[in-house]
Amino acid sequence: MKRTTNNYLACGMVFAVALVISNVVTGKVIQTGIPLFGTTIALPGAALCYAITFLMTDVIGEIWGRKEAQTVVLWGFACQLLATALIVFTQVLPAVDPDMQNAYNMLLGQNVIFVIGSMTAYLISQSWDVFIFHAIRNRVLSSHKGGYAWRWLWNNISTMTSQIIDTVVFIGIAFGIGFGWLFDPAMLPQLGAMMVGQYLLKFCLAAIDTPFFYLLTRGTHAAPQVASDAAESAA
Repeated sequence: MKRTTNNYLACGMVFAVALVISNVVTGKVIQTGIPLFGTTIALPGAALCYAITFLMTDVIGEIWGRKEAQTVVLWGFACQLLATALIVFTQVLPAVDPDMQNAYNMLLGQNVIFVIGSMTAYLISQSWDVFIFHAIRNRVLSSHKGGYAWRWLWNNISTMTSQIIDTVVFIGIAFGIGFGWLFDPAMLPQLGAMMVGQYLLKFCLAAIDTPFFYLLTRGTHAAPQVASDAAESAA
């Protein structure tokens, strides 16, 4: 992918669409049938959409740089707020068919604690993704010739550690605090199983996106931030 304004905008739009749609489809919980700790792993419908957002920030960071990736994260947060406001506004409007209203409430109804958990997890995990991606990338590129061959390393570590933060923060707030599972000894195994199970599946998704990361970033790379800082100091 060439380092052009149009491509940057395209990546940003894919990021925003995946982020907003992840909030729309998260109400559908997918039963995987995979057993863990005496229960089966359930995965929110947003898992695949949300994985795309991490891929996009990594691609933007690799081609355009850390500042541009962080900018997309912040604008994504604004898009998330706007989407939530529009969903709630539409929800309170009178419906012609009560069954339609009930279906809307069931699928798109905004649970306050879920919104708080989602927003908090998003901002922390995405900011961490951008930070650790460039911290590892800059160190490797500054100490190894041909360091770009190692870009699978910063791509995977940044996404996989970010997914830990996202999973623990969201489930901890939404289910641990919202449902009170954190304070109920009987529900702690369920809480732990949900965190571990969802993270394992997100881990696999993070590994799967590596070929796409290589495909989209081949031949085009942003200069390491450390080199940019040194150049600015010299100037």
